[in-house]
Amino acid sequence: MSFCLIILAAGNSHRFGSNVGKPYQKIGGKSLIEINVIKARKFNEIKKIILVYNKKDSKRVRSIKLKNVKLIVGGKSRQQSTYNALRYLVSQKGTTKVLIHDVARPNFSTKLLGSILRNMRNARAVIPKIKIQDAIKQIIDSSKEEYIVGKKRNNLFLTQTPQGFNLNEIYHLHKTQSGKYKDDDISLYMDLNKVKFIDGEKNNFKITDKSDFETLRSIYKSKQSVGIGFDVHRLVPKRKLYLAGLKIKSKVGTLGHSDGDPVLHSVTDAILGASKIGDIGQMFSDKSKRFKNIRSEILLQQVIKQIKFKNYFINNIDINIITQTPKIKNIKNKMKNNIARLCEISKNQINIKGKTTEKLGVVGKGNAIACEVICSIIRYD
Repeated sequence: MSFCLIILAAGNSHRFGSNVGKPYQKIGGKSLIEINVIKARKFNEIKKIILVYNKKDSKRVRSIKLKNVKLIVGGKSRQQSTYNALRYLVSQKGTTKVLIHDVARPNFSTKLLGSILRNMRNARAVIPKIKIQDAIKQIIDSSKEEYIVGKKRNNLFLTQTPQGFNLNEIYHLHKTQSGKYKDDDISLYMDLNKVKFIDGEKNNFKITDKSDFETLRSIYKSKQSVGIGFDVHRLVPKRKLYLAGLKIKSKVGTLGHSDGDPVLHSVTDAILGASKIGDIGQMFSDKSKRFKNIRSEILLQQVIKQIKFKNYFINNIDINIITQTPKIKNIKNKMKNNIARLCEISKNQINIKGKTTEKLGVVGKGNAIACEVICSIIRYD
């Protein structure tokens, strides 16, 4: 089966009450759009991703720099936005199934998404649902404050997204039955034969206002972990000096098995510690000839690839570079840019401070450079 995921992000976010719309709100340096895309890319069955966006957000959506995501302008309603994406999709070849998803539900698990994909093998549509557990009442006349109490909830449930469909069928329904559309795409199905409802997830709630967003932030905060990195290298003649991947003009350089970059070594160790997958010595032994004089940029990029595979993403990095010379303030911005590039994050998630030891010890005498790093990461799963 070949799936396309349609992410609907064309709303106005009026109830959210912010100049920055819900799709572009960030947790751990990633927007809600990116969190959804990250999860989708864990599945080989999802060959294409379409993001339907609001035209007024054109600059903002392009600033995210999404790779291999088709951007389509949305309509005035959810139904029109979905139809715009479906119309484009049926004009392409290779896709037979489609997932339709609200960007405001970024906290679905990969387990739920996997279940939807598997169940689509034998169903016309697959819809996650959850039971209603609260007491239900129905207003009869709001002016008289009349309402029905004790209303039964056994036959009531809430539907969630992502929702899975056969592409041609859901496209035909949107094209011919758009007047019957209510709230979500399954509302177009009059015949629910072979439509499969599966258990949804309480945490897969829809973000409507800022309190919902704070709840989501709290959930991800509980998934946050922290790691510490430290490294020190002696300064000697006839060696190059690399700091944060930058070649620094200097009469002396750092002594080490690799290029001896204490900043990138500390960053790498902090990330490994936060991810609970060992340390730099275990992964890149100084007994191995493979790593002799290797650039530390290469080692860090390998670690970033590993943590992404495990659904870890960097939240922030705080760096202390302890040295008498060179002066860090003169190269701080270039360091941030390079670390951001290597770690695939924004430079705004990185803080660098230059420190001295007031000419005390081996560092204070200009014979070594040390670095310490604290890194926090978040797991999107």
